[in-house]
Amino acid sequence: MNTQKNIEERLWSYIDGTSEVEEKSAIEQLLKENLEWQRKYKELLDINQLLHSTELEEPSMRFTRNVMEEIAKYKIAPATKTYINKRIIYGIGAFFLTMIVGFLIYGFGQIDWSANGNLNTGISLDKIDFSRFFNNTYVNVFMMINVVLGLMLLDRYLSKKRDEARHA
Repeated sequence: MNTQKNIEERLWSYIDGTSEVEEKSAIEQLLKENLEWQRKYKELLDINQLLHSTELEEPSMRFTRNVMEEIAKYKIAPATKTYINKRIIYGIGAFFLTMIVGFLIYGFGQIDWSANGNLNTGISLDKIDFSRFFNNTYVNVFMMINVVLGLMLLDRYLSKKRDEARHA
């Protein structure tokens, strides 16, 4: 009927003196009659005595400040210099540049240059068949991924330049 948790809660409130008068008399009656309640009461009373007899160690008031001052003595090296290889970054940049140049060459290859003999008017974009470029879902996904990766590379490059300028 009484769960172990319920017994402990009621005994703790009895030991701490926070239980009501009716509850206190009911717990005293249970302590006289029930062996399980007596055993649990003795166990909790020992824990309570142990808690009150020992002083808990507390760190000094300046503990956090002392730790932070100790850490501030050391110059922490930027983590990116240890594991980023510049050749890999240059390789990724060269890949993007190659892809852009390849798309431009392919696009200019699709233009019918003989259709307009007058070169002064410029190139008409309506003569370029863009559906041949972008009608494939895989090409669209590939280009979106390349654009996102290119922007991430540009952001990393610009933030590195900004950090170098800030530390110089």
